[in-house]
Parts: sequence; structure tokens; C-alpha cells
Amino acid sequence: MIVTPLDSAILDSKEQYVFYHKKVDFVLKELIVSVQKHRLCTEQELIVFKQYCDLLLYSIEAMRVKYMYDDEDNMKVDLTDSGFPNYLEFRYLFNDLALRENYLHKLKSVEQLQDEFLEQLLRKKEPIKKDKLFQAASIVYYTSVEQKYIFNRFVQGKIIEAPQGAAGAYMTSWSFYDVSHNRPFVCFMYFDYDGKSMEADRPGIYEVLKNAADRDMDLDTMAYGIDRKLADVKPKYIKRIDLGPFHNVFAKDENDITHAILKSIAQKEIPLESFAISLKIDEVYSKSEFKEGNYFSKQTLQNWDTVLKNNYVFAPHRIIQLLYSKTPEIMNRLAKAPFEVASLNLKN
Repeated sequence: MIVTPLDSAILDSKEQYVFYHKKVDFVLKELIVSVQKHRLCTEQELIVFKQYCDLLLYSIEAMRVKYMYDDEDNMKVDLTDSGFPNYLEFRYLFNDLALRENYLHKLKSVEQLQDEFLEQLLRKKEPIKKDKLFQAASIVYYTSVEQKYIFNRFVQGKIIEAPQGAAGAYMTSWSFYDVSHNRPFVCFMYFDYDGKSMEADRPGIYEVLKNAADRDMDLDTMAYGIDRKLADVKPKYIKRIDLGPFHNVFAKDENDITHAILKSIAQKEIPLESFAISLKIDEVYSKSEFKEGNYFSKQTLQNWDTVLKNNYVFAPHRIIQLLYSKTPEIMNRLAKAPFEVASLNLKN
């Protein structure tokens, strides 16, 4: 399914955007803590997972600043099975910041804007006009937001030595924002290397991952594609984390968990800030090897085992109770009982 701008929507007011950004920031931070607490990642994987989540949080905060006082444009939230910003928003940020110098030349200086604010507040005793606030937000945006920290459609991690006892001698990671689901994915690959120079082959490995593993697909298909294109790399274990959907009042998808939460909010059974977030971890191991090719050119490839698929849900206690009541069949199929996280308290 290809997602178009028609599959996304703007929220009704700036207040709703403030509410939305608080929710996303809170939920992703709770998710990181809970993933660590319940050991869904190794120590090394958790470090990398947190780094990708930090990029995501940084990008969403940049969107908040970018659109804060802009009455003409608004950030689009995805309407499909996501709850996160539409992937186009990340592209807009990246392209915007590539033209940072062009925009900065057109903006007033900070000193000039400060003088105008003081004139308005102290002498005229009038509130600051929206267009002035937008100029101030634009200055903050273009002077403080850095393009290199924006969550791009594909983000490559480094190749490092794997921890002792891991499935392979080396590990690497990458993350992508799938354009069909509008959700972030984080991947880890453990592998052995038979080549002459890892440093020389590193760019080629990164290029293959970018081209062959930048979207959601069957994990064994992804593994085979990587394996076949990298003769000196022997993947031994691949792990993929699917973040989302983010079930909350702004989601409009047909997901049963989202539907249960929206219905209960509408009936005032739970507060407006109620949420849950799903997370799926797929894993596949190499169980043996085989050779492919003709007599003169043979390549050793991995024979992949059955893909392990584990679904998890993170939610506050009250929402877990609700989901057991409204969607027991989903809760009973989870890899583990739902993980409890803190409730969002807007009064704080």
C-alpha cells in the first residue's frame, strides 16, 4: 500500500499540536525505558535503539518549532496504521535545512526582533502579533536545528565488533521510516566476514543495506537479498523492531486496539490523553549454509530458519485492563503480557 498525502491529516488547532507533541515525546521515552527494563534488546542494541529514538524525538521537536506560529501550514499526522507524523514531514525538514542559509538571510536579526518585542510589550502594552512570533520561531528553527540529526528515510549505523558470545563476529544497525506504514523500524544484523579488508568493503556493505533493506518486507526475503549481494559477508542473525502503531486519540486507523481506545475515550471511560503503543520484533537465524552458482563461480549462502515474530503492547495500567476487556484475543496472542508504563498527566 502506497501512502499519499490523502492518508494524512492536520489537527484542528495549535493547542492540539502541543498536546500531540507532548504525547509522542512522553510515550517514546517511556518505551525506551520499558524496552530496557524487560530486556527486549541486548545492552549494545539498546544503546543504538535509544540513539535512533533520539533522532526521532529531535525531528518531531523540530517540527513543533517549525510549525508553532505558522498559520498557513500544519504538520500532517498519518491516518493509516501509524499515529506518527507522515513521512513527508521528515523530508520537508531535511530539504528545508539544506537551504538554511538562504532562509537566514531573509530573516530579521535577533537584536532587531527583540527591540520590536520590547516596543510592543513595554511601550504599546500590546501582545506580540502572530507574524512576529512566527519570525522568532523561524529564527530558532533555522539557527538551532541541525540537518544531520533529522530522522531520514534511511539512517545507517556503524559496523562494530559484536559482543562476545553473539551470533556473529560483527554487528551493524540501520533504521528506516517505511513510507507505506509511516512507522520507524530499527534493524540489527550480526555477521561473519571472509573478505580481505573490512575498511575497504564497509561502503559497499552500507550501500547494499540502503538499497536492499530500507522498507518493510518478509525478514527472510530481506536476509536473502543482503546475503546474495555481499559475497564476503555471512549474515548470521537479523533482528527488526517495528515501532508502532501509536494508538491515541489522533489515530484514525482500523486497528482494533486503536478502535477500543477511541471508543472508550468517546464514552468518557478513559481520559483524552490515554494511549498504547504496539511493538513488533521479528528475528531470523542462519541454520546452515549452501552453495549457489556454477562450477567456476560459486557463492556460499545462508539457509535461513523460520522467522520468529513477537508482538508486544506497552500501556498504562488502566488501558491494559481496558484492552483485556475489549480485545482479549489480541492480548492473549502477545509474546508477553502487556508491559505497564506510566500514564501521561497533562496537569504536570
